[in-house]
Amino acid sequence: MGSIIIFLSRKNCKRKSHHMLNKNCIKTILNVKYTCIDKVTMLADTSIMIEVHATKGEQCRCGICGKKSKFYDNGNEGARTWRACDWAGHKVILVGPSCRVNCKEHGVVTCRFPWARHGSRFTRKFEEQTAWMAVNCSRIAVAAFMRISWNTVGPIIERVEKDLDINPNARFDNLVRIGVDETSYRKGHKYITTVVNHDTGNVIWVAKGHGKTIFEQFFKLLTPEQRNNIQLVSGDGAKWIDECIKEYCPNANRCVDPFHVIEWAMDALDSVRVDAWREAKAATKEQPKAKRGRPKKDTPSKDTTATELKNSKMALGKASSNLTPNQQAKVEWIAKTDPRLYRAYKLKESLRLVFHNDTIEDAKEALDAWFKWARHCRIPAFVELQKKINRHKQSILNTIDYGLTNARIEAINNKIKLSIRMAYGFRNLDNMMAMIMLRCSDIKVQLPWEKDEWSSFFCFG
Repeated sequence: MGSIIIFLSRKNCKRKSHHMLNKNCIKTILNVKYTCIDKVTMLADTSIMIEVHATKGEQCRCGICGKKSKFYDNGNEGARTWRACDWAGHKVILVGPSCRVNCKEHGVVTCRFPWARHGSRFTRKFEEQTAWMAVNCSRIAVAAFMRISWNTVGPIIERVEKDLDINPNARFDNLVRIGVDETSYRKGHKYITTVVNHDTGNVIWVAKGHGKTIFEQFFKLLTPEQRNNIQLVSGDGAKWIDECIKEYCPNANRCVDPFHVIEWAMDALDSVRVDAWREAKAATKEQPKAKRGRPKKDTPSKDTTATELKNSKMALGKASSNLTPNQQAKVEWIAKTDPRLYRAYKLKESLRLVFHNDTIEDAKEALDAWFKWARHCRIPAFVELQKKINRHKQSILNTIDYGLTNARIEAINNKIKLSIRMAYGFRNLDNMMAMIMLRCSDIKVQLPWEKDEWSSFFCFG
């Protein structure tokens, strides 16, 4: 936005030209186009009220499509008000005449106003500044700085996202590697599904719910050429992802994220640990209770096996190379105390090392060896785990071969959850998805003075 330099001297200044430049200066400060300034008034509460009207060429246009239409009536109000960006802490309110037009395509609708979006009571620049703050600040900061209710911010975000996202289908061009995942946005198993372009790192599509019927909606938006162009699809081990890939892009290779594979192994290991803890706790209850008073010197110490097993989850979950001395000692204690649990731990570590192989041949050999070990380990949880992993064997090998993980999508999911926490939740799901697209897609939300190039400099002499 251009700067405005004001000289306080009034020498050689004609009254008429002074008022003309003053109105042009107000238009520049408001950052509006195709607008005429009629009157400026300071109200009793120090708010600034500016009476405006659209230029002749912009009058009687449809508020939806912007086409010239016939005048219908003045509506119920006759005049409307809009909030504009504040001036040095003073609220600025625009007041202008309103009417309804009869559009050939949309019927009777409110006319278009060049300084505001259709259906909004705020100027375009006010909404863009609010959207920028909502993307970068917390809910309390936005509501306090802009002096509006947070319930008003949601619809503003949706309008700005719709206005800036001119061609959403352009994101589907040149898709080669994509990732899909679902994330919860509210308690009660409320999920949204996001699709990310791995090459750009941006969200290209988001929808409410999860499952095959939801993921199908994404593929139906793509052309046959765009579907055939997809080569890699990453995600967790959900069956609905495999079904959609086989149906809509059978030429694509499926990749299962290593994080989810190790998570399956961690769940199996934790179930073994819990069983061992319950057995140790049951054995402790069978021991006679200690008598009151100070125990004798020859009294055996209390068995702490159950407590040690209960507190061993962190040590068993970490990689062997990242263990602290105390955690390493605890793992060694488990190896002596509970060989079955230690065997489960070694199975988990062996599966983790499969993903560290440099070549696909070494990874396949290591994975086959792990299958053989898990199949005969006599631990039911890992016997079932090897069956599950065997069903995703080719997807795991594709992950190792192409080096594609879901880490980027998990990072975006964390960013989505952070956005929801900053807003203290969203009641309107459309507003939430608009916020996700503003923060996680290729849409760039700029401040009003970062995008305008038509402003000029005005001087008063």
